[in-house]
Formats: sequence, structure tokens, C-alpha cells
Amino acid sequence: MTPAVDTRPFAPFEWLLALRYLRARRKEGFISVIAGFSFLGILLGVATLIIVMAVMNGFRKELFAKILGLDGHVVVDRSDIPTIPDYGEIAKRLEGVKGVKHAVPLIEGQVMASVPRLQPLGIKVRGLSEEGLKAFPLIAKNVKAGKLDAFDGQEGIAIGIGLARQWHLNVGDNITLISPDGARTPFGTVPRIKAYKIAAILEMGMSEFDLRIIFMPLAEAQRFFNKDGIVDVVAVIVDDPENVEKTAAAVAGADLLPSPRIFTWKERNRSFFSVLEVERNMMFIILSIIVLVAAFNIISGLIMLVKDKGREIGILRTMGATQGAIMRVFLITGASIGFVGTMAGFLLAVVFCWRIDEIRHFVARLTGAVLFDENIYYLKQLPADLNWQTTGMIVLMALILSVLATLYPSWRASRLDPVEALRYE
Repeated sequence: MTPAVDTRPFAPFEWLLALRYLRARRKEGFISVIAGFSFLGILLGVATLIIVMAVMNGFRKELFAKILGLDGHVVVDRSDIPTIPDYGEIAKRLEGVKGVKHAVPLIEGQVMASVPRLQPLGIKVRGLSEEGLKAFPLIAKNVKAGKLDAFDGQEGIAIGIGLARQWHLNVGDNITLISPDGARTPFGTVPRIKAYKIAAILEMGMSEFDLRIIFMPLAEAQRFFNKDGIVDVVAVIVDDPENVEKTAAAVAGADLLPSPRIFTWKERNRSFFSVLEVERNMMFIILSIIVLVAAFNIISGLIMLVKDKGREIGILRTMGATQGAIMRVFLITGASIGFVGTMAGFLLAVVFCWRIDEIRHFVARLTGAVLFDENIYYLKQLPADLNWQTTGMIVLMALILSVLATLYPSWRASRLDPVEALRYE
């Protein structure tokens, strides 16, 4: 009498057989090596893809925070004349628009900055009030020395920590600023030269900002740049930067200025963020190939396993195992490699992203190479932001590819003729 075999979906004997096939035995060492490489391929592919996407997301998030933390989300100016009079009233009316948090009038100008016995530098000067200065979190929360209190009532300036370190400056030291747009005389325009005392030192976290921007009280900037009673633009900070178009439309409909020009952060940085998005998408596609190659390793390993286990498959079929049961055995075998490899890769990526800057410093000390130059990438540290939606999509993709990779070898195993398998036994 033929012994009964449990052929229910994923019966215990199918799991036992599948796990037995995954264990290495001396005569099956080569097959186990292929399974090990398949596992490592899935692990490294998933981990690499998650880490790279996290770093790309981190770059976008950090650069987004730095740029918008200094420039605002919407810029309002005029197309007919490049200045805005009555800016105080306009700023108050802008702050009354739904979705607007702050409206900051400001002046911008280029100057030459110098200190004794050092090479002068071209610097951007931004003139704004103390209230406006504190409206930008990137500035207000990153004062490393000195203070911004009473900023409006003094002729002091705030500089970045990069400039302070390069020129070895401290609070109370003087910097001379030279503007070509100075006093007008019968003999032409005379450059304006004036020394300013450092009132505060800021660390904004972006090397370009910390080295090339100086903040000056609005009234003093108006005198220095010959713009009494006017400003260049009004920078608007909104509640929801991602949906800035809605607030920009409300600002445009408020009829605050004749011939107004309104630019959102997305319009002003379109090229920059488009490049980041294209690079992110291309990296995802390219690195997904690693997972696909690992899935092909599962296919090759299972095909070799099926050929090696032909005799056992024939015996199981003669004992009453169905084609579905045989198929499930090899499906479990291949899917187990994919599942364990994917979960291991996910955990490795989480740990790596959690300690990514420490790992960078360790590798830099080990190799003596500069792995992340802040002067090139503009950021002080390597960012990594695990977006759980993207990470979940990567894990799901790896699991689906792992299961699909097992279908053909499992189908071949189920179609094996027991008579042919046992003919020469």
C-alpha cells in the first residue's frame, strides 16, 4: 500500500525538504556555494540600493533646508523698477495672506571684504532687520559666538564661521567692506569704504554660505548701498513649502504691488533640483540591476539543485507527492534565500545609515583619503534620510524578484518524469 503523503499547501514535509536542501553537505558543496552567493547578492543589492537612496534623499533634504532656510520660499519684487518702496506696509499685508508665516524685506549687494595682511574676498552682503534675521531658523538657531540682540541699533555685522576661520576672526574684530557703488561726485562715483565690527558668528552648515555671506542691519545696508527708504525684494516664508504654488497664487491675487514678479523656490531652483531628481532615478534603475543579477543566481542555483535531486524527486513522486508539492518544495527553497537575503540587506542598510558619518570618518582615517569634501558638496556631514516609502518599495521589489526567480526551476522540478528520473537507478 502506498504511504500517504501530506499534499496540503506548504505542508510540513515540504518545509523540511526545502530547509534540508539549503544545508550544505560535502557532495553538494558547489550547490551550497551558489546558494550562498545568491544570498550575498540579494543582501548586498538590497543594502546598496537602500543606502544610496537614503543618501540621495538626505542630500535633497539637507540642501532643501539650507537653501530655503536662507532664501525663503517666495520672492516678491517689481518688474518695472528693481526696488520696492513702502516695503514695511507691503510686508505687513503679505503676512496677512493665508499660508504666509513671515515677510522679510531685504537688500542684497556684492562687496569686496578685506582684513589687514590677507587676500580680499568677494562677499555677498544681505541687509535685513533683526526681526527678519530671526525669522530664518537657519540663522537664528546657529549663532556660535556673539548675539543678534539689538542688531538693528548697531553698525555691527554677522559673518559665517567659514570666513571667521579662514581669516582667524572673533567677535569684536573689524572687517573692511568696499562697494563700487559709493558716493557720486562731480568727478564720478567714489567707492564706499567702511569698517564694521563683528557682532555675531554664524554656522549655517553650508560651506558656501558660511564663507561668502555677511549680514548687515537693514538701515545700515540702505545707507551703504545708497538705497534709502527702499529694498530690493521681500522674501516670504510660508507654512507649507511643498505646496508653495497655492500660497504664491494667493500672494499674486492680493494686488500688493504694481507690476509684481513672484518667484517660488521651485522656480528659482528648478534646474538644481531637477538634476538631483534625475540622478536619484537613474541611480535607482542602475542599482536595481544588482538585485536582478542576484535573482538570476537563484535561478541557476535552483536549476543545478533540481538536476542533482532528480532521483529524490522521482522517489517522492512514486510515493504519492503531487507536482504541486514538488514545485512548492523548490519554491520555498529559492524564496527562503531571497527573503532572508532581503531582510538581512534591509537591516544592514538601516545600521549603515544610522552610523553613516562615523563609518565615513573611520574609512577616511583608514585610507587617508577625503571621502566627503564639504567645499565640494557644501554640507558639513554626509546625510542619510531613510524614506520608509522608498525603502518599502525596494524590499517589496527584491521579494517579488526572488519569488519570480524560483518559478521556472520549480516548474521544471514538478514536470520531471519519475520513470526517467529512476531509469538508471
